[in-house]
Amino acid sequence: MSENYELFELDTSVVPSILGFTAAAILLIFIYICLNRLKERNQKNNHKLIGCNFKPNIKPKAVRSPNGQPPQHFKKSPSPTVPSKLLPGVESPTAEQQPIPNLKTVKYTEENEKKKVETTDLEKVNVNGNTEGQEEENDGLLGTLVFKLRYFADGNAFVVSIVRCRGLPSKNATNAEKLQASTDPYIKLQLLPEKQHKVKTRVVRKTRNPVYDEDFTFYGLSLSDLNAMSLHFVVLSFDRYSRDDIIGEVVCPLSSVNLQQIENQQVAISKEIQPRSLKIKLQGRGELLLSLCWQPAASRLTVVLLKARNLPRMDVTGLADPYVKIYLLYNGQRISKKKTHVKKRTLNPVFNESFAFDIPPNLNDSSLQGVSIELMLLDWDRVTKNEVIGKLELGGPNCNGSALNHWTEVCNSPRRQIAEWHKLNE
Repeated sequence: MSENYELFELDTSVVPSILGFTAAAILLIFIYICLNRLKERNQKNNHKLIGCNFKPNIKPKAVRSPNGQPPQHFKKSPSPTVPSKLLPGVESPTAEQQPIPNLKTVKYTEENEKKKVETTDLEKVNVNGNTEGQEEENDGLLGTLVFKLRYFADGNAFVVSIVRCRGLPSKNATNAEKLQASTDPYIKLQLLPEKQHKVKTRVVRKTRNPVYDEDFTFYGLSLSDLNAMSLHFVVLSFDRYSRDDIIGEVVCPLSSVNLQQIENQQVAISKEIQPRSLKIKLQGRGELLLSLCWQPAASRLTVVLLKARNLPRMDVTGLADPYVKIYLLYNGQRISKKKTHVKKRTLNPVFNESFAFDIPPNLNDSSLQGVSIELMLLDWDRVTKNEVIGKLELGGPNCNGSALNHWTEVCNSPRRQIAEWHKLNE
């Protein structure tokens, strides 16, 4: 009886161990099967992705047509000079919207620059293989811009190809350092008079002869629309830590281009890059109306900016975005600064803003000796550095003419508001 009892105890202690080993074996088999199925699924997905050219579904940007038609789509077209990277059997995602045939053009590089390209009857493209020093002699002071035009009547597509720039000036370099220094240029393009069609190229690092070979296609434009438009190129130098510097600009009225010729073939054009300050010198810098009042008891000088007139056209559209900076100087050093609001798209802005400057207490309350006012009228720009249109100084050693008479009258007539027009200087 005791022997049977011991056997029964032995059997009951072995059963849980057997069950545990069985469950572990089943779990291992299940994990093994799951891993095999996951591996097979990944292999199938990899085989499917080999022939696919994945591209994100980016909605094209709508561009308003100048003739009042419904908005069309603008896309940056693939360059006809660069071979397509799509695999065989995969169609281009823009093939339906852009039935544009391949163009027989010459890709601009430093090596094959001796090849000739098609030119217009107005201007010829100089693409001879010159050295860098010879290019500077042929190019203008700010260099030249080479671009190509093509029009496709079937899709109302106007293609502008920005090819390259030559002989750009170096950034912050003297004449002796000009050959060795470089810049980081890129180009902004817009169609005028409407400024809604804006595009830009990539930045090419550390070069004065950048090659872009980038094509930009504008849809929904007829030949009659193009005849009233102009191409506005702005060449800029990229600056990582401040606003980008403007090197110069190129304006190409399409009315001066043979539009029938660009409908049949691609036409290359070369133009000199012009400084933006040139138009200021030709048009003048305008005039500024301001009022001054000196209050000796409060040691306070009040400056009222009333308005300006006859400002130069800073944009090709014939407008500007002016504002005024005012500096208070004591013995030639700036001790206070104020500025007005920006007045958008006008050449005759009305400011009507008043600013009060407290004069340092160590001055004689009865005079403004050693005190001067410097005014700077600027054109505001969202991306690039704001350009100075003109300056005006009241008081100080450089004050003369009407500014000197105005300042003298203010000093001799305290507590009176005295207003006068002044021409802006360089």
